[in-house]
Amino acid sequence: MNSVDASEHYELGATDLPPSLLTIVIDTNPQAWALLEDSLPLSKAIASILVFINAHLACNYANEVAQHGSIQPTIPPRNRSTDRDGDVAMNGTTDIPTETNKYRPFRLVEEQVTRNLKDLMDSTTGDDLRSNMSTMLAGALTLALSHTNRRTLAWAEEHGGANAEDAAEGSGNGSTATNRYSASNEDERLQSRILVISVSGSTDAAHQYIPVMNSIFACQRLSIPIDVCKLSGDAVFLQQASDATKGVYMALAEPRGLLQYLMMAFLPDQRSRRHLVLPTRVDVDFRAACFCHRRVVDVGFVCSICLSIFCEPPPGGDCMTCGSHLDIGDNAKPALLPRKKKKKKRVNGASGTGTPMSTPTPGP
Repeated sequence: MNSVDASEHYELGATDLPPSLLTIVIDTNPQAWALLEDSLPLSKAIASILVFINAHLACNYANEVAQHGSIQPTIPPRNRSTDRDGDVAMNGTTDIPTETNKYRPFRLVEEQVTRNLKDLMDSTTGDDLRSNMSTMLAGALTLALSHTNRRTLAWAEEHGGANAEDAAEGSGNGSTATNRYSASNEDERLQSRILVISVSGSTDAAHQYIPVMNSIFACQRLSIPIDVCKLSGDAVFLQQASDATKGVYMALAEPRGLLQYLMMAFLPDQRSRRHLVLPTRVDVDFRAACFCHRRVVDVGFVCSICLSIFCEPPPGGDCMTCGSHLDIGDNAKPALLPRKKKKKKRVNGASGTGTPMSTPTPGP
């Protein structure tokens, strides 16, 4: 009778898919953006990113988005505005005129992103830029991971997901709980991914090799893909991050088409990507950075105890990380001695080789 009167829908609950959390890390290095001023100004790039964020929010009403900058290791918290009575404005939009014809979630996200970028640029002084021009990728990835982990735990507690207990235990019980957390059903938990929009050079993050690799391994254990949209050049460690976490890495040949690349390659979430043919990269650069000078090396010396990498033998032959003595030996190229040629013996016992004589013909 259930198939006739359709009364079984009273016994079934809602089966909405979990939302998707998109964390965007924007490389705001002013020197790198100055080189792209002719092809893609920062203002047009931000406008394209805002359209991409709105498309992500429109896919599901419960989708979430977070944005981090990567020019400074930490971003100071912004002071909330207060009215004449001293009350804090919870939405922070008292000084911005309201646009009635714009969808409210889109307007709030646009105002928040532009305000955060403006505060970040205002708080960055010329002395900060002169002292450190490298992109703080490790700090931005750490902030993105912290926010993702916090939102995953909160969503599991609010909705009673299947991974609520495992996620809570995985935050403090080490690898065993992490394995249970990653082995749980991915369709029943918050779908999270990180998008890195990078414009810096390939060797800017060499001095951040260890924290960047730690962030990559954490994303790999938690099944959080790292997508990379490279607007200029190539990045060694970002290629490894995308390859290890099964993300999408794209080096744009034409930066002016940023919006098209974002909408076509980076908009689908993990569930949608199972049915798509994603762009892949076969020539991934797996080079590492040395621990002594932070250089990206092809061939180096590796400590057999802690696996530290050095571009040249450490002073005294002692590892700079664990202090173990390395038996490196003589690193000079071995001298090549000419090899003596062996003499061949003759048939009659004399040295050398001769021409064999023919047998004489017998006479009559």
